Amino acid sequence: MSAVEIPIFPLNSVLFPGSPLPLRIFEPRYTDMISHCMKTNTGFGVCLIREGNETGKAADFHEVGTLARIADFNMQRDGILGVVVHGETRFRVLNFDIAKDQLITAEVEYFDNEPKVTVPEEFQELIQLVETSIVNNKACKNEKISFDSDASLLGFRLAEILPLRLSQKQYFLQLNEPLLRLERIDDVMSQLNLEH
Repeated sequence: MSAVEIPIFPLNSVLFPGSPLPLRIFEPRYTDMISHCMKTNTGFGVCLIREGNETGKAADFHEVGTLARIADFNMQRDGILGVVVHGETRFRVLNFDIAKDQLITAEVEYFDNEPKVTVPEEFQELIQLVETSIVNNKACKNEKISFDSDASLLGFRLAEILPLRLSQKQYFLQLNEPLLRLERIDDVMSQLNLEH
């Protein structure tokens, strides 16, 4: 697949394909970026910060991230722009530039979609965990997804909702095997003594 250029939003969060992420936008570089994305119906990249901060000088970030598509927005009472994005395709940053306003623009290559794999019997209980989380999450209202036929999506949503370190979430984002992802997440849940 050929490379494309997108703006990058480094965050102290990992965005997964199929997952929502609410954001509060107040820096001019990012309000301009959101405005441009909405006018052109394009997305932007979300990458986990490796070193640095979400505000001010451009942060150092992990090279694997997720394309974010704006799903909803509103102006909040404090004058800050509230945006809900949904994760789409994963990508790898090939190279990037930092503008004077510290907005990062990167040349990225998208990952191929993982093959659709049915969730094996031993992981069926994990589906209920994710479905309960979606029911209780306002950002996921009206979301109707069948997880039993998509081990990839199930793994990403589990990595999103579980109380994992950011480095663990990044690991699960970068992992390319849907069933291996579920196995490793199941192992982590056992270590955390999480019921499922």
